[in-house]
Formats: sequence, C-alpha cells, structure tokens
Amino acid sequence: MPRRWMLFVDGENLTIRGQEFASKNHLTLKEGPYWKKDVFLWMANPRPLQRPYCITGEVEALESEAIRAYYYTSLIGSPDDLENAEISLRKIGFAPKVFKKPSGGDRKSKGVDIALATDVLTHAFQNHFDVAILLGGDADYCPLANQVKSLGKQVWIWFFEKKEDGLGPRLWKSSDVFIPLDSLFTINWPV
Repeated sequence: MPRRWMLFVDGENLTIRGQEFASKNHLTLKEGPYWKKDVFLWMANPRPLQRPYCITGEVEALESEAIRAYYYTSLIGSPDDLENAEISLRKIGFAPKVFKKPSGGDRKSKGVDIALATDVLTHAFQNHFDVAILLGGDADYCPLANQVKSLGKQVWIWFFEKKEDGLGPRLWKSSDVFIPLDSLFTINWPV
C-alpha cells in the first residue's frame, strides 16, 4: 500500500544553498516564477505535490501525490513583498509560510525553523502522513527527525548531497531515506 506523505521545504536554506550550488556549477539563475533572489527557489519539475525522483527507487513506495507541500521562507520588505512571495509560491503549488525578516538581521530567520518544526510535529501527532519529506540540510532538524520517527513515522531528507553544499552529516544519519537533489536541480532548473 503506498504511503501518505507531506513535503516540508526549508525555503531559506534551499534558496541560500541552491544559489551557492548554481554558482559553483555554472547554472544561470534568472528571476521569474521559480526564483526570487534570497527569497525562494524551486525547479520546474517536479511540481511540489509530485513524488520526487530518486535513483534508488524508494519513492515508489509513496503515493503519487503529496497530501500537502509547505514552503517556509522569510524576506526583508513590505507587506506587499510578503504577499507577492506568497502568491508566487502558491502558483508553483505550495502552501506558503512567508515571514518578515528584520532588516540587518541574520541570513536565516528562526521563525522559519520553528514554524516548520511545529507543523511537522503537529501533522505527525495528528497522523496526517506516514512519511515526512524534509527538504533542508540543517543539522538543527535532527531532534525533529528523531521525534517524528519515535511516533512511528519516517523522515526522508531531500537535499544537496555534499557537506559543503549544506547537508549536515548528523541530519543525513537521522533520516530513514536520503534523496540527493543535485542532479535533479541541475537537470530541471528552468533556462
């Protein structure tokens, strides 16, 4: 029986690391429906609710579509800027959660991490999924992954494969399945 799944994207982490990955791999990022500098980043394929591609085949155990795909990010800007980012993410297929980042603040906002962790745990406790796919590489998510697994759920990590591209080795070890993002991102970045 295919497993129910939800996607939780640490959009700040993905955007920062994706921009760095693109630069190192000579990919040209063009602002448009899938990228706004330092705010969000996604690929033309797969769509957020579509089962991700994985060379090892584990994803075949998942239902073909996610129950929901959340994207968490923050930006410095006006309420209109926040609303425009939410609209863009919704058009891609996400349930967006966009936070206002104070100007001059850190590169990453703790609001994103806290909201993502709260949502993953809430959905796990309410038995809304069998598998949580976390698209992020921050080792700060290890306690979250372990708690979700203690509830009988699986945690799959989907991110860039190399440590220098942002994947925390502790997070990789905490996951049930790791899905490398590198080749999928390279192939599916809209040109």
